[in-house]
Amino acid sequence: MTTLHDDADINDASPGVFRSWIIWALSAGVWTFVTLAYAITVYELYRSTGGSMSFLACLGMAASQVLTYVPLTPFVFAFAIRFQIQRNNWARSSLILLAGGLAFTLVQVALHGMTPYAFWDARLRQWVSAVWDTQTHAFHIQWFMYKRILLSNLVDDIVTVYLPIVLAAHVASYYHRFRERELRSSQLQAQLERARLQSLKSQLQPHFLFNTLNSISALMLTNVQAADRMITRLGDLLRISLETAGTQMTTLSRELEFVNCYIEIEKVRFEERLKVHIDVAPETLDASVPHLLLQPLVDNAIKHGISRRLSGGEIRISATHDDADLHLEVRDNGPGFKEPSHSRSGGMGLRITRERLETIYGQDQSMELLSPPDGGVVARVCIPLRLAADASQSMSEPAASVAPA
Repeated sequence: MTTLHDDADINDASPGVFRSWIIWALSAGVWTFVTLAYAITVYELYRSTGGSMSFLACLGMAASQVLTYVPLTPFVFAFAIRFQIQRNNWARSSLILLAGGLAFTLVQVALHGMTPYAFWDARLRQWVSAVWDTQTHAFHIQWFMYKRILLSNLVDDIVTVYLPIVLAAHVASYYHRFRERELRSSQLQAQLERARLQSLKSQLQPHFLFNTLNSISALMLTNVQAADRMITRLGDLLRISLETAGTQMTTLSRELEFVNCYIEIEKVRFEERLKVHIDVAPETLDASVPHLLLQPLVDNAIKHGISRRLSGGEIRISATHDDADLHLEVRDNGPGFKEPSHSRSGGMGLRITRERLETIYGQDQSMELLSPPDGGVVARVCIPLRLAADASQSMSEPAASVAPA
């Protein structure tokens, strides 16, 4: 018969892995319990009818019948796993399992016949073994005893013992395969989510790159030196971007470092017209945030706020927290929603940012654009407050201290 393997699948059709020692332990435990229950039941029956059979004799009789199933159960379990009944092989597997039931009974009868309680000899009025002659005290196989034992045990062994083991093996295997499919499904879902996040992030990177290149192009005709400085800053920004190509989550301090680099590029373009103030609670610097979260918000504030004021304007970046959430805010003092080209939904960068937040946090996040009474636009983001577990969640180099751009 097929034996159980500790670290390999039984076969390709049944991916379940069952450790052999567990099956052996369960077999010994279950059949020992049945033996004790059987012995107690028989002993109480004899007592109620006035019989004189001792408990040890009842225990020996029960053990000779029941404990012979202990070494057979693991092999039947493995056999049932190997030849599972499935939609495409039910006829063949059923015949094989039926043949296995006959073999199981033959082996069990052979083992049972070797015990001292194999057969009740009415002539001697005692239990005897089918392989030992108590008269001559010699080894002697008594085939008629085996025949009677086989005929009396055939149906019971198959129906009450063999089939339940086969059924238990099928249930265990089906449950294990169901859990494996569930695990594979969750892993696939996680892979799809990671791919979606990477795709969204990949869309953001060229978005801010194109905006920066447009700014450089505009300066090339009016201020070549400023355009050259902007190209240098862009190189630094691209270096950081390449270093974090596969990063989805980072710390707030590193995200602010990246935003500072982007702001330096824009300050070359706007010069004194752009002022930026950063007000971040120190205890939030280690909070975990999606990489490229703040840059689209700052870009939106510059494009729709600062650039539309001839005298320039101011951007304020703040971060606070409560017991459960991290609150981020990017505020500008631009014209607000009065400009027809500026909508509450924002451009592509804000749309992608919303999708990333929904993918990462589900309903446990919010992002909104507000126009306060004193003018300008406020972009507010609320995400769960989670501290970065280790350095692998952030960029590869140590975080620089964050200072206002």
